[in-house]
Amino acid sequence: MKKEQPNFLPKVFPEKAVIESPGNDLAKKKIYPDHIILKRLIMLFVILLFTIPSVFAQDTSYYTGNPSSVTVKTQQAPPPLPDYVQPECPGDGYIWTPGYWSWATDDYYWVPGTWVMPPAIDLLWTPGYWGFFDGFYGWYPGYWGTQVGYYGGINYGFGYFGTGFYGGRWEGGHFMYNKSVWRVGKNVHNTYVNKVNIDNSRNRASFNGAGGVNYRPNNDESRGIQNHTPASKEQRDHEINMSNEKGQFHNTNPKPATHSMSAPGGVRFDERGNQMRMGGMRGGGGRRG
Repeated sequence: MKKEQPNFLPKVFPEKAVIESPGNDLAKKKIYPDHIILKRLIMLFVILLFTIPSVFAQDTSYYTGNPSSVTVKTQQAPPPLPDYVQPECPGDGYIWTPGYWSWATDDYYWVPGTWVMPPAIDLLWTPGYWGFFDGFYGWYPGYWGTQVGYYGGINYGFGYFGTGFYGGRWEGGHFMYNKSVWRVGKNVHNTYVNKVNIDNSRNRASFNGAGGVNYRPNNDESRGIQNHTPASKEQRDHEINMSNEKGQFHNTNPKPATHSMSAPGGVRFDERGNQMRMGGMRGGGGRRG
């Protein structure tokens, strides 16, 4: 027995009429008007449009990076970046790592910019950054690599102007310092001058995303993301130590007590680049209890 196949066509495209040709039973034809077919096609398209998940339903104007790289999340936006003077480089081989806002339970605290020795020659520092996505501000930590990668388009100053790096370069195992961007003292001999146009009216937002900086990585920055070395123990300890100082917290002291340092645990400087006295903590000072 021949099995009948279900016919869904009349359900989707209802016929207009059945026309019989006189004297020929085989000449019966079902005719579907063009305007009915067009309407049904439009209806199917609309149904598919709303039932299939679409990436275009998300806000893709801002770059969120890889959420798995986020180490800290909060619903409170980080404060704008403060203005401060960079202290002189203490000696050959040191790399400047700009200051940033870190989060501790209920408030942001400022981690001073400082000079550090890289874990190996030929390595450069890519600063961390805050990114806003899914209603949260997430922290993407900085790292070392053979090239500077993506840091959210955040203009940290001092050679890290939102994209790329202009503070210097490695040559023959020695770091060459760009004196037009970084402050170097008499103890530093490997220098050159490459003038950079600096925008003093820069966006001081400290995060990437709605309400902050809108910048996505270019091809070079994407390659820099792939291979990297995490921050050194010295850098991690530097961040932790600052979380114990009340003068660094934004709610306590909107202008951080210490803006920069000669090295982790080294000499401290205020926003004008003036050396601070030992233990000098404005805005209440002391340890955060």
